[in-house]
Amino acid sequence: MTVLVRSFAKINFGLYIGLLRADGFHDLRTVYQTISLYDLIRVSVGRGSGIEIRCTNNEPRVPLDSSNTCYRITELVLCELGIKCKVSIEIDKRLPVQGGMGAASSNAVSTMIGLERALKKRLPPDVRLRIAGEVGSDLPLFLVGGTALGVGRGEEVYPLPDLPSLPLVVVIPEVGVSTPRAFAEWDALETPPPSKSTRLTTSDASDRLIQVGWLLSGWLTGSCFSGSPNTGAPAKGGSRAGNLLSDLVRTGIENDFEKVVFPKYPELRDIKGALERVGSKFASLSGSGSTLYGVFGSLAEADRAASRLQKQGMKAVATSTLTRHNYWKRIFDC
Repeated sequence: MTVLVRSFAKINFGLYIGLLRADGFHDLRTVYQTISLYDLIRVSVGRGSGIEIRCTNNEPRVPLDSSNTCYRITELVLCELGIKCKVSIEIDKRLPVQGGMGAASSNAVSTMIGLERALKKRLPPDVRLRIAGEVGSDLPLFLVGGTALGVGRGEEVYPLPDLPSLPLVVVIPEVGVSTPRAFAEWDALETPPPSKSTRLTTSDASDRLIQVGWLLSGWLTGSCFSGSPNTGAPAKGGSRAGNLLSDLVRTGIENDFEKVVFPKYPELRDIKGALERVGSKFASLSGSGSTLYGVFGSLAEADRAASRLQKQGMKAVATSTLTRHNYWKRIFDC
């Protein structure tokens, strides 16, 4: 039996990096958002044993061995279900590799969902989340979809009231950014070498995590900044979900990775500037990059902006954010 699954991408509205933890990870705060761009995953099961990975467009950066997230999650699902069979996974790669859009993580979760359907078995929700968290930090997001708060190392995901569908322009550069390397460069930036002439300063990363935590907690309890000061009353004609992004932008939402990625890849800073010049309300690097996105006032504006950027030689596409309901509605609608 073969099952075809859409594997949707994500962007980050802000990404705050905390100090390096004893386990080698960082504490993070981010607002995840699924979007309408996707890869396609075909999962086939049959007699025999073994796991086979294929990539239809021969993208050389997609591993075809046990290091692939789809392979790793398939092993764990089969072990959990106590099933032995031959599994073939075909990845129709449309999303960028090392693009900061969660493609490998989304591919793995789509493989899990497709494998369940092909086997006519379903794992309990807590087991799904546990397996996803074992494979990678942002996999659990794709078991939620829509707008979600990510904390811990990103694997603790809490559904937020969905943002409305927002028009976007996504720009996909030719370069890829290694997330482990970006974290290493962040650590070097945040921990200057000791000097005999100056005392060692401490990072303010934890303070920033606390601040964004307060912001999101206040927003969730209705006491954030939209509308009347100090009252939490929604802005006239607005909703709490609709005002989350404007609240975050107003408080200086940023992606900490821009501090280390832009100096190394100045062309990415230039793309952010280009998005701003063609009218985006908010532009940012997604994850550790290299993908950038801009939020626009209407789909028509996004279409015009994408066209202008394409004429400047950029790989730009107009798309939109994807609510939780539509995420799950469209995941098998291929």
